[in-house]
Amino acid sequence: MEALNYHHLRYFWVVAREGGLVPAGKVLRLSHPTLSAQIHALERQLGQKLFVKPGRKLVLTDVGRVVYQYADEIFNLGRELADAVAGRATGRTLRLNVGIADVVSKRVVRRLLQPALTLPEPVRLACYESPFDKLLGDLAAHTLDVVLSDAPVPPGSHVRAFDHLLGETGVTFFGTKELVRAHRRGFPRSLDGAPMLMPLESLTLRRSLDEWLARHRIAPRVVAEFEDSALLKVFGGDGLGIFAAPSVVEAEVTADYGVEVLGRAPEIRERYYAISVERRLENPAVVAITGAARDELFRARRRKPAGARRAKR
Repeated sequence: MEALNYHHLRYFWVVAREGGLVPAGKVLRLSHPTLSAQIHALERQLGQKLFVKPGRKLVLTDVGRVVYQYADEIFNLGRELADAVAGRATGRTLRLNVGIADVVSKRVVRRLLQPALTLPEPVRLACYESPFDKLLGDLAAHTLDVVLSDAPVPPGSHVRAFDHLLGETGVTFFGTKELVRAHRRGFPRSLDGAPMLMPLESLTLRRSLDEWLARHRIAPRVVAEFEDSALLKVFGGDGLGIFAAPSVVEAEVTADYGVEVLGRAPEIRERYYAISVERRLENPAVVAITGAARDELFRARRRKPAGARRAKR
């Protein structure tokens, strides 16, 4: 492929950043047709569509998002170079692209990422939430630095990656004051027939819950099932059922959703992983995340030392 035309790339970058041809035209002082022609020229050079137009709005394609991430780094680095040559402070910022499996508790993610934001060197986080398989593909394409997940890379995966176990935690059951009052006595047997909000059957936590309930011969009344753990908690806060969440964020769940602790099941283990293409982590922000998770967040709950392992293929 011929050398990349950075003028075309810059026009694309501004259009994507501003959200359309019209606002980008005002920034660049260029007409709508001129910008459109420049973007089409870049698409022809790359051999890929960068935008689709489902309605009146331009939307980045999957390839377009990748190109935008690279363009963002290129032009930000160029600005820093100009500042450095001019003798101005660059304020160099470390960028960390994090993929987050869409089933992982947002509160756990927040706790995991916090250490990266307290480093002496400024860190700019970019968080992307998607299904696990897509995140692994992005990791293999090096558009992500690390993936946070509640499961390791599955056996047989084509992605060459390493699992870094961050830690594990038990599970706590929550409910509104009324539900807790009605079902606290005799827990966990009191869950038999109780209204329950559950993750979808395909999710790791649901399988763990089903095994635990079956072992205790408990059959709750499943009111609703959810893929999004945050939405499940919203329904739980409205009193539509009892629900389970990681014990490590117990305080946050009770505060955020106005619920109380019904009981705990420490034998149900929720595990969290940082997945990377590196056996030995080198990115300082990722090192801070894994170190804090093991030494602080999950320290009291960890049963054995965490380490990195090669995903089985």
